[in-house]
Amino acid sequence: MDLRLRGPRRPRRTIAAAAAVAVLAGAGTWTAAASDDTPPVHRADQVMTVNGVRLDTSYFTSGGSGRRPAVLLGHGFGGTKEDVRGQAQDLAADGYAVLTWSARGFGESTGKIGLNDPKGEVADVSKLIDWLAKQPQVRLDKAGDPRVGLAGASYGGAISLLAAGHDHRVDAIAPAITYWNLADALFPDGVFKKLWTGVFFNTGGGCARFEPELCAMYERVAESGTPDAAARALLEERSPSAVGDRVKVPTLLLQGQTDSLFTLAQSDAAEKAIRANGAPVDVDWIAGGHDGGDLETSRVQARVTSWFDRYLKDDESADTGPAFRITRTGGVDSTDGAALLRGASDDTYPGLTGGDRSIALTGREQSFANPPGASPPAVSALPGLGGGGLSQLSSLGLGVSLDFPGQFAAFTSAPVTTDLRVTGSPTATVHVRSTSEDAVLFAKVYDVGPDGRRQVLPAQLVAPVRVEGARAGKDVTLTLPAVDHEVDKGHRLRLVLASTDLGYASPAAPATYTVSLKGDLKVPTAAGVSTAAAPLPSWVWWLPLAGTALALALLLTGRRRIATPAPDPHLAEVPLQITDLSKKYAGGDRYSVRDLSFRVEKGQVLGLLGPNGAGKTTTLRMLMGLIKPDGGEIRVFGHAIRPGAPVLSRVGAFVEGAGFLPHLSGRQNLELYWQATGRPPEDAHLDEALEIAGLGDALARAVRTYSQGMRQRLAIAQAMLGLPDLLILDEPTNGLDPPQIREMREVMIRYAAAGRTVIVSSHLLAEVEQTCTHLVVMDRGRLIQAGPVGVIVGSGDTLLVGTATPVEEPLAEKVAALPGVASAVRTDEGLLVRLDADGTAQHLVAELVRLDVPVQSVGPHRRLEDAFLTLIGGSA
Repeated sequence: MDLRLRGPRRPRRTIAAAAAVAVLAGAGTWTAAASDDTPPVHRADQVMTVNGVRLDTSYFTSGGSGRRPAVLLGHGFGGTKEDVRGQAQDLAADGYAVLTWSARGFGESTGKIGLNDPKGEVADVSKLIDWLAKQPQVRLDKAGDPRVGLAGASYGGAISLLAAGHDHRVDAIAPAITYWNLADALFPDGVFKKLWTGVFFNTGGGCARFEPELCAMYERVAESGTPDAAARALLEERSPSAVGDRVKVPTLLLQGQTDSLFTLAQSDAAEKAIRANGAPVDVDWIAGGHDGGDLETSRVQARVTSWFDRYLKDDESADTGPAFRITRTGGVDSTDGAALLRGASDDTYPGLTGGDRSIALTGREQSFANPPGASPPAVSALPGLGGGGLSQLSSLGLGVSLDFPGQFAAFTSAPVTTDLRVTGSPTATVHVRSTSEDAVLFAKVYDVGPDGRRQVLPAQLVAPVRVEGARAGKDVTLTLPAVDHEVDKGHRLRLVLASTDLGYASPAAPATYTVSLKGDLKVPTAAGVSTAAAPLPSWVWWLPLAGTALALALLLTGRRRIATPAPDPHLAEVPLQITDLSKKYAGGDRYSVRDLSFRVEKGQVLGLLGPNGAGKTTTLRMLMGLIKPDGGEIRVFGHAIRPGAPVLSRVGAFVEGAGFLPHLSGRQNLELYWQATGRPPEDAHLDEALEIAGLGDALARAVRTYSQGMRQRLAIAQAMLGLPDLLILDEPTNGLDPPQIREMREVMIRYAAAGRTVIVSSHLLAEVEQTCTHLVVMDRGRLIQAGPVGVIVGSGDTLLVGTATPVEEPLAEKVAALPGVASAVRTDEGLLVRLDADGTAQHLVAELVRLDVPVQSVGPHRRLEDAFLTLIGGSA
C-alpha cells in the first residue's frame, strides 16, 4: 500500500481512444494475473460509464465458484488503480472479490477532480457497489446489498469513510493516513497551509483539472493567504466529518506519525465520532506518513486483511490486533545507522490527552517581529522530506527545522530528571499581544540536548494559531501537534512561538508580537500504553537442511572431529568475529578468500558486498560450517565454528535456498522441519511464525501451488522457528518483485532492532543502502573496506537539492554566489550544489529558503553505488 502522494499524472490518452476500448458495465475479458504455479487470480479490466463519466476499473477474483465478500480499494491522490494492484491481488488470493478504479480525473478515468465530492466521487462508489451486487462471485446480505468493505490511503482512505457515511451497504472500512475534516487539515485554526494545498492542486494536473468551484476557491485563498468561510464550507461538505454521525461500521484507522498534511488529530476526531455511533474502532499509528518514513507496508496490509476477515468473512478467530497500537521509532542513528523500531499497545485508545505531566517553563515576556512579506520564513516540515529526507540529512548533523533570530519567542524547561515519553498533544497557555489586529503564530516544542545547542523537533510538526483581537492582548491556549516522542533524562523541553513558517501563509504586513507565559507546559504521557519487551514480531531465516544433513553424515561415518578450541569469554556477546580467514578450493589457481578479518556487533544489519567472484558466498558457507577454511578462525558468540558446532543452533541462514516438500502444506512443512531439529515443540514459536508469514488460508494449501514470493514468505516463517540470534542471508530478494523486496527490507531492519544481528549478501546496492547499518566490501577474496554505511558512502561536499519546479539560470547563479558555495549546477532534479571549506548544509538550507528556491528535498549526492565502484575500481 503506497501511503504517499503520487507524482505527476501519466499522460492521458485521447477521449476517442478511451471510447474505443470502453465496454459496458458487467462485461470484460478475464486474464490471469498470477504466474508460476500460484492459484490463478483473474483480473478483468473495463471502462464503466458511471454518473456521466468513464471510470477505468479492474476486477480481481480467484478460487472456485462460491460467493465471497467484496473489497473496494481506492488509490492515493495523483495516482491510479494500478497503485493498489498488488494489494488487490493479495486480497483476491485470500478469498475476496476486489474492485479497483481510477478516480475521476486520474489515469484513464474522465471527469473533473472533486476532492471526493458526494455528488461525484462518492456517488461513483455507490454505483460500483451496485455493480458488485450483480456479480456471481460476490456474497450478498440481501438483493442488491453485497457484503463489502473499503480500504485505501490518503484520498482513497477518505472515500472509504465517506462511502460508509453515504451508503448503508458498506460493512467495514480500513482508511489510512487520511482526513476527517479537510478544512481543518488545509486551514488549521484559520491558517492557510499553502505548501501542501499547492501540492494538491499541482499533483492533480493544475487548477483547471478540478471542479470549477474548487479551482475558484483555491485561487481566492492562495491570493489572499486567508481562508474564508465559503472556502471552509466547501471543503467541509466533502469531508467525512459531514456524515460522521452516519459512519457506523467497524473501522480500522491507520494514521501516520510523520505527517504534516493529515496529523494524528484527524484520526483522533474520527475515532471519537465513530465510536460514539457504537461501531468497533481500532487505531494504529504507523511510523511513516505523507512526509516519508517507514510505511510498514507488509504489517499494515496484513492488519487490514485480518480486519476484513473478522468483519466481512465473520471469522471470529481472526486477530484484529489491539484497540490501540503505535510504532515507536527512534529513526536511524547517524553514527552507526541502526534503525530503532518497536510496537506499543493499549487495550483502549487513550486519545491525545491523558496522564498529563506539568513541565515548568521559564522565560521573560518577549517581543519578536513578523517581517514584511513574512519573509524569510521559518522551516519545519517540507512535504516528502519529513522522513526519508531527514534521515539522510541526519548524517550531516542537520535538522531541517530553522527559526530566524528576532522572529520567535522561546521558553525553556529545566532538565527532566527521568526519561519522559510524550504521547499525545501537549498544551500551554500564553498571553499574546500584537501591534496588528490579528496575529498568526506557529507553536512547536523542541527536545533540547544537554549541551543546549542540539534540538530536535519531533516529527517536524508545528501548530499554527490565528489570534483574533490580539491588539488588546489575549490569553491563548495552545494545543501542540500530537506526537509520540521520548525525551531522555537530562534533556529540556523548549516551547517556541514563531511568526512565520515555510508551509503556511502568514500576514504580509509587518507587525510586532509580544508573548508571555501563563502557566506550565502540560505533557500527555498515555501511561496505559506499554511497549512490548520484545520488538515487533521478528522475521528470521532458517538453518538449511543441508547443514543438518552434513553434520549427520559426519556422525554416521564415524569421522573424527578436530578438537574445537575453547570458547573465548571476551567474545561471548559478539555475534561474529572473523580473523585471517582464507580458503582455496582444490584445483583452484587462486584463493577464493584471503586473510579476511572483520567483526559484527549486536543490532547491526551488515551488508556483504563485492563483485561476482569476490568470495562472499564462500565466506558465508564457511560461517555456516558447510565448508572448512584453510586458515584463520570464525567465532560466533565466542565459539569457534566447526561442522556441527552446537553454537550453530543460534544461527539461521538462507544460503542454499529453501527446500520444501511440494506435496505438503505450508504448515506441515514447518512442523516437519521443527521435528527434524529434535528440539522441544514449545521452543518453535510456531504461532509467531505463522502470524508473521501472513499467508492466511494459503498455509493449508500444498506448497507446489505457491508462487516464488509465497515460498520466500514461508521460508521466513520457517526461519522464525527457534528465534536465532544471528541471520545469514545470501541474496534473499532473488525472484521477488519490488513490493516484496520492500517487505524484506522491513524484516531485516525490525529483526536487528531487537538486538539481534543480520548479515546480508546482495547485489541490489540501493536496497543495501536503505537496509544496512554497516558494510564489508570484498574484492578478489580480500577485504577492501569495512565500517558504517555513512562512513563508507561519505556525505562528501556535494548536495542534491530537489525542487518542485525547474530552477532558472539566474536563480542558480544567485545560489552559486552564496557564501560557502563553490558551485551550483542545474539538473533535471533541481540543483547540484558543491560546498567549499566554509560551507555547511544548514546554512545552505537557510539561504535557499531566503531566495525562495522551491525546495522539496536536500541530501548527500553520493550514493552507495558511487562509493562501491570507487572502492572496487574496474572489478565490477
